[in-house]
Amino acid sequence: MSSSAKLSCGVRESVGSRSARKLRAEGRMIATLQADANGAHMNLHLNAAEFEASRRAHTHLYDLDVNGELHSAVIRELQWDCMGDVVNNIEFKRVIRGVATESEVELTFLGNVASGVLTHNVTHITISCIPSIIPDAIEVPVGGMEEGTHITAADLKLPEGVSLAVDTTLEIAVVSAQRTQMEIPEEGEGEEGEEGVEA
Repeated sequence: MSSSAKLSCGVRESVGSRSARKLRAEGRMIATLQADANGAHMNLHLNAAEFEASRRAHTHLYDLDVNGELHSAVIRELQWDCMGDVVNNIEFKRVIRGVATESEVELTFLGNVASGVLTHNVTHITISCIPSIIPDAIEVPVGGMEEGTHITAADLKLPEGVSLAVDTTLEIAVVSAQRTQMEIPEEGEGEEGEEGVEA
């Protein structure tokens, strides 16, 4: 995991879809920086290739360089196109280095249950930690679990320095009994003993 990355950003003078399409055609990516007590909302654009490279390096903490002024931020949300292949917009949230912040991370379920069917009640969970150690995902081992097993947030094994920002009783997943499909007789088939009865 790369601890942080610096991205040079420009300020968007227009926020319409026509302007956004033009910027994307120039290899730029649309982004916003949320307002908070330390700064106002900002509409930005940045180099798409540089951002994608940072994602491949598993970067979570960014220094956004806006006209020479640095803003430490993490990704709050990625908005994708209708096919889910291209990022249309990045929503950043301001953070302070060394100060814990809440982030939503993916849950990765590992292994196969011994019996029954695993149902995921949630696929992401909110954690709290300093920005530089935000994990890519939280692993949830389910190998060998039997029917009737319930997994709650309290069962998650978190990396050092990471804590839950949700109720520990939150149900993550459950292993339920596998449903059996009732065989439906074909049309015209009668019950046994009814065939061949003459009036």
